[in-house]
Amino acid sequence: MPGSRVPIMDPAGHAGPADESEPSTEKGRTPSVDVLETDLAGVLMFRPSPHRDDRGFFSRTYDDTVAERWGIVRADFVQDSQSRSRHGVLRGLHGRSGGGEATIVRCAHGSAFVAIVDARPESPTLGRHLTLTLDDEDMASVYVPRRMLVGVQVTGDVADMCYSIDRPHVAEEGIAVRYDDPDLGITWPMPPTELSDRDRNAQSWAELLGALDIDPARR
Repeated sequence: MPGSRVPIMDPAGHAGPADESEPSTEKGRTPSVDVLETDLAGVLMFRPSPHRDDRGFFSRTYDDTVAERWGIVRADFVQDSQSRSRHGVLRGLHGRSGGGEATIVRCAHGSAFVAIVDARPESPTLGRHLTLTLDDEDMASVYVPRRMLVGVQVTGDVADMCYSIDRPHVAEEGIAVRYDDPDLGITWPMPPTELSDRDRNAQSWAELLGALDIDPARR
């Protein structure tokens, strides 16, 4: 994952103020959330700092005060979903037509490898991808803007993945692109143990670009 752990910063690059809207969890400690930018514009990693003790941990998984500095408003997200998959299962690459949907993704249990592909026609990074790991140790989440593709492969024994989206789900608008498309060149952790029929028969990246009417010179 590009970058390293950084203080909470606002889009102008100034350190954000401490969040005083919530009481401390214990002994003056307040859960915090760091923001990491990525090589794909708009894709953000939110990494909390869990409070751990002999009982386990307490962690904030979302903070509107932090997210709003980056133009993300939790009230805009209208549906939350959760999936459970076994080791090696791969879901993706998935996106949405009709303007797409912004997504916040996290792994509530287990661990998973996540690939994100820029499918925004106007983007200078069209066709590029980044990969990262989400798990129940770091408890990070990733914000994915509209018109991108996301794929997930389970690297632990099991993974519970949580998704928040900013438009109600419409099955007919779903897009699937082959996870192993050579034009994308994503290196997955392992051959998938299971794929859905939809993902097994997904269109190529070139077919998606044709459907989006992308200038051939940019493909």
